[in-house]
Order: sequence, then C-alpha cells, then structure tokens
Amino acid sequence: MTAFIGPFDPTRDLKLEREIDVPVHLVWKAWTTPAHLKEWFVPKPWSVTECEIDLRPGGIFRTVMRSPEGEEFDSPGCYLDVVPNERLVFTDALLPGFRPAVKPFFTGALLLAPLGNGTRYTALAIHNDEATRASHEQMGFHDGWGTVATQLTDYIKSGAMS
Repeated sequence: MTAFIGPFDPTRDLKLEREIDVPVHLVWKAWTTPAHLKEWFVPKPWSVTECEIDLRPGGIFRTVMRSPEGEEFDSPGCYLDVVPNERLVFTDALLPGFRPAVKPFFTGALLLAPLGNGTRYTALAIHNDEATRASHEQMGFHDGWGTVATQLTDYIKSGAMS
C-alpha cells in the first residue's frame, strides 16, 4: 500500500470501505481543513472543540473531542504520509516531530480513489495487537466510523464547503 502501511491484517486491523457520491478533492478538503473537519469528524452528539493540522510528515494532527456530557478527550498525533487527494496516514504513537507518545492506540490511514464523480473511501485502523483491535471494535469502530463517513458526505453535499 504505502511505505507506512503493510498488508491488511484482519487479526490486528480494522477497515471501513465505502463508495461515497462526493468528489475526492472535496473529501480531501474536508479531512485537511480544521474548520471543516470539526463539523463532521465525530458521531453526533459528540463534537470536536479543537483541531490542529500541519499537513506534512511529522506535522501535528490533533483533535479535542467532547462527549455529550461535556468530557473532553485530547487526541494528539502526527502525520506519517501525506499524498494530496490520495492518502493520509496518521498516528497517535508519535507526536509532532516524530516524538514518541506515551500511550499509543492506533495508526490510521485514509485512502481515496476517484470513482466516477464519487470516491472510493477506505479508512484503516492499524493496531499493535489483537486485544487493542478487539477493544477498538467493541468501542464501535464500524458504527462510529461509518456514521462519520455519512456525516462527511452529508456535510459536503450541504454546500458548506463552498
């Protein structure tokens, strides 16, 4: 796949694949512009209160997610690979500047490919071991990331990115 992603391992990795009917360049823009990402990135009624993006390998990718009860979760990490309109690879195992993190959870990858006027949308969550993968799946990976893909599509179709 890329220098940062090996073959998909179903014992340690999770995958969401969708065909969405919005163009690749708008999906990319929604994923790489903090103001846009804050609008769709977590399943509602959760929200993103802060977002930092430095779109380069080693650059920060950070969100602060707020639960409906008001509890906040800071998720700092960095980008490993950035190929415009094709691929984003990010991790919480490393902080900006590739500094090691204390409690890594997963490495994520967004893979985009044109599909007519739409996009082949693939999101991967790569884990260190089977237990962490199972925990992420039990937390609701498929429902959560699926909901987010729908929210992303709806957000783009709303015209908010014009």
